Amino acid sequence: MEHLTHFARELRKALRSLLPIVVVVVVFQLAVFQEVPDRPLRLAAGLLIVGAGIALFLQGLDLSVFPAGKNLANQFARRGALGLLLPFGFAIGFAAVVAEPALIAVAEQAETVSAGRIDGLTLRLVIAVSVGVVLVLGILRILRGWAVQKLLLPGYAVVLAATYVAPPEIVGLAYDSGGVTTNIVTVPLIAAIGIGLANSIRGRSALTDGFGLVALCVMVPMIGVQLYGIWVYSVGSAAAVGPPGAEDAPVHPVLEHVLGLAQMIRDVLPMVLVVLFFQFAVLRRRLSHPLRVAVGFAMVLGGLYAFVVGLKIGLFPIGTLMAEQLIERGTPALILLFALLIGFATTMAEPALVAIGEQAEAASPGRISGSTIRLVVALGVAVGITLGAARILVGVPLHHVIMAAYAVVVVLVLLAPKHIVALAFDLGGVTTSEVTVPLVTALGIGLASAIEGRDVLTDGFGLVAFASVFPIISVLGYAMILERVPRLQKEPT
Repeated sequence: MEHLTHFARELRKALRSLLPIVVVVVVFQLAVFQEVPDRPLRLAAGLLIVGAGIALFLQGLDLSVFPAGKNLANQFARRGALGLLLPFGFAIGFAAVVAEPALIAVAEQAETVSAGRIDGLTLRLVIAVSVGVVLVLGILRILRGWAVQKLLLPGYAVVLAATYVAPPEIVGLAYDSGGVTTNIVTVPLIAAIGIGLANSIRGRSALTDGFGLVALCVMVPMIGVQLYGIWVYSVGSAAAVGPPGAEDAPVHPVLEHVLGLAQMIRDVLPMVLVVLFFQFAVLRRRLSHPLRVAVGFAMVLGGLYAFVVGLKIGLFPIGTLMAEQLIERGTPALILLFALLIGFATTMAEPALVAIGEQAEAASPGRISGSTIRLVVALGVAVGITLGAARILVGVPLHHVIMAAYAVVVVLVLLAPKHIVALAFDLGGVTTSEVTVPLVTALGIGLASAIEGRDVLTDGFGLVAFASVFPIISVLGYAMILERVPRLQKEPT
């Protein structure tokens, strides 16, 4: 009964999170396009399935991923097993990314658009190795107590230097690749490991030290991909890209769902195997409450699958349709308004953002509100996607704008409260997940394809990067304002 009550509460919260998307769709369809989309009941059913999937997913996280990740980190810390913890960090980082569906899709698209010059498999391996290496560095940071900005500031200086010399064809792809490494499952697991490790070490703060691993997982792939791009466009050559295969034969709906769920299990299986191997073979400890963990993980998979199915039925078709309608109209103001509203609406519905917001609130009682931080992040994404769309419309080179944005981030890091820096960068990573990335990518490539003089590779990619950097700015700015308000209240009038 308790679990049903919890599920009902999570379902109400998820449906409230989806409400902004419904409002954007209804307003644009009825007031702007003055037409009703095909099969509206199917679209509504899709959104309901999304809501149920989010609720089931979040409940499963509380039962399995968060406690398992924190418990594993606690065991490593208690045993002082540094020699085991670092290989675990590399293994979990590599396994979490190499089979990531969003990364596979981006890599295949990059290989096609670049006429084979960029190899999809090599790109995925570069990113997976980058994430594995940087998780080792992030774990060392928590163990040694290094301030996260001591890694982020030099790291982003390298990112910007690489951007300055990298071929324009690779810059947007590099920044987008950094965004898609953090998905709906890997973010909670990585965050749980960081928080659990910080809680296990005396003198560490869950808020200041526990967060930051996701931020590093976003940053380092940007460097790796740009270095790969410099090599490819200096000494590499275009490879033959095979002709598109024949259309797949029709699949029975039941079999299609079975295959889809099996593929999802395959995508997350490497992470599960890494956790189980280190738990049983290395630490030689049994799982605490194994039945609860198994049920929770099944709920995570079921909720995630329902979430993806609901997106395919409801959100993706209407989002793609509206992007096409706006591009056909060719009205810049409407395109920018849509980018602003859909950026805010989709971010509010991101399950990973909900989960990290709740973890941040739990890690800092009375200092951070999960619902408020989600609003601040959603506003940052909305502004970022709008500016990114404006860049495509105007034709400004991506590296000029993105370098300026990260320069602002560097200044804010020096001025903002230190306890918020790691969380701000982590929140920039979780905004680019299963809801936002497909719609944003479709909008960017659609705009670049429709506007004369734009190149899909250099102009179409990059919106995901804007959706990552501007939430960092908004969260750091919000923390600075919040720190200043009590001082203003104490000043005599």
